[in-house]
Amino acid sequence: MPTHFRFDPAGLLGVLVLAIWLHIFFGRGRFWLVRKADVDRSPIEQLDAWPSVIAVVPARNEADTIGRTVASLLEQDFPGRFSIVLVDDHSSDGTASLAKQAGLDNESKDRFRIIEASELPQGWTGKLWALQTGIAAVQTEQPAYFWFTDADIMHTPDTLRRLVVRAERKALDLASLMVLLQAKTLPERALVPPFLYFFLMLYPPKWIADQEFSTAGAAGGCILLKRVALERLGGISAIRDQVIDDCALAKAVKDSGGRVWMGLTRRSLSRRAYSTFAEIRDLIARTAFTQLRYSSALLIGTIFGMILTYIAPLLLVGIPDATARVLGLSAWLLMTASFLPTVRFYRISLAWSLVLPLAALFYTWATWVSAVRYWTGRGAEWKGRSQAQRRA
Repeated sequence: MPTHFRFDPAGLLGVLVLAIWLHIFFGRGRFWLVRKADVDRSPIEQLDAWPSVIAVVPARNEADTIGRTVASLLEQDFPGRFSIVLVDDHSSDGTASLAKQAGLDNESKDRFRIIEASELPQGWTGKLWALQTGIAAVQTEQPAYFWFTDADIMHTPDTLRRLVVRAERKALDLASLMVLLQAKTLPERALVPPFLYFFLMLYPPKWIADQEFSTAGAAGGCILLKRVALERLGGISAIRDQVIDDCALAKAVKDSGGRVWMGLTRRSLSRRAYSTFAEIRDLIARTAFTQLRYSSALLIGTIFGMILTYIAPLLLVGIPDATARVLGLSAWLLMTASFLPTVRFYRISLAWSLVLPLAALFYTWATWVSAVRYWTGRGAEWKGRSQAQRRA
């Protein structure tokens, strides 16, 4: 190895790439230390008085998962008053009847009800209209909290208790859990851990919880929200057209002076399976261009940035220039080291940490697909709906 470094274009590129990874590693709230956001290790505390909670579950064509989801909600070991409202959002696969049967099987009595969403109004996304429908149906009951949870998620019996204790102890207006996504198939193992990694990079949990930072994020599959905080916003209608509704809700709560928190759990599990790469592409493409505020300039910058950040280190390792190789290798090591905790969180082989550059290329391509779909009037496609159509 030479005793001195000289910087030609490759060396300057190496300096830039390493600087990027030093910032990611040390300057983004240590987002990659997922153990710090893992709430499963914390003990379950007791409260002197337990607040009332109503769960609102939007469901659209969830026949494969709805039975177990309803059962897991009815099995919640929660000492306070608790009931569930499932909003059937024009399902065509028998979701409502299967949910009703699950309620009967679990002796739900008056704790569980199913209502039908009316026709989707102009300017609303489907999920938010379903939530609004459920909230309106129970407005006279005045619960202390609403629990928004997706129809494909299976919770352990202590999930709600843990959420409420944290919200009460920390005086939180919104508490959210990123549930465990499945990582069983080849596409899931290759792309689901990077999904969590990229999400946490955009929304570091440490920054979300800090009132000094404007960053606000949440995981829409499991959100506990104070009723008074929702009323302070003017209700769900305040974000009615937002495609990335979970983070928009967290942002609105935090901007209104509320306290927001997000953690990770393996105890609550999404039962939605992704057996093909195309299915995960569609998951990403649904919101990627929305995240970029439908900006072509941001799209170009993102594509360039992803290649520079995740592909350039590998290219630098393979060139003759010794300085560039050292810098590229250093960046690659930081990349791998930062991704390893996420791979470990999913309890899959650590060898999957090496696929992050390929996953980044896939996500870049899916972002481009998201933009093309928006430009052609098919933005944010989800279960037969396009919810981010290009405006004239």
